[in-house]
Amino acid sequence: MTAPMVVATWINLQYYGSTVDNRRFGSGNKVLHNVVGGAIGVLEGNGGDLRTGLPMQSLHDGRRWIHEPLRLSVVLQAPETPIEEIIARHALVRELLDNGWLHLFRWDDRDGSIQRRVPGCGWVSGGAEEGEQSGGA
Repeated sequence: MTAPMVVATWINLQYYGSTVDNRRFGSGNKVLHNVVGGAIGVLEGNGGDLRTGLPMQSLHDGRRWIHEPLRLSVVLQAPETPIEEIIARHALVRELLDNGWLHLFRWDDRDGSIQRRVPGCGWVSGGAEEGEQSGGA
């Protein structure tokens, strides 16, 4: 959770932001890029704002979007307690989850159930609405 999930989230959010609002979070037209600061980012043309996102050519084929902007869904096959212990020990993981930057699911291989971790609600059953906690009567 602390390395693969975090890195996958960074990559996913780069594509997400660049697709949702390429003008603000992407880098525009790759043909016009001028690299600045080594590898910090690019300028579009001979000036303007620093652009750090992905170029349109990485996201759009000229007719349609190649990447659908969705938040990353992570599925873990592990008991709830160790997952919660890792979340409690690692602030970055906790912040990504608590602020809704990704969706975390837990698959219980004993009974085949799937639970989703909802910020502020804990674990809810796979089909439960937000706020409806699992395991209740």
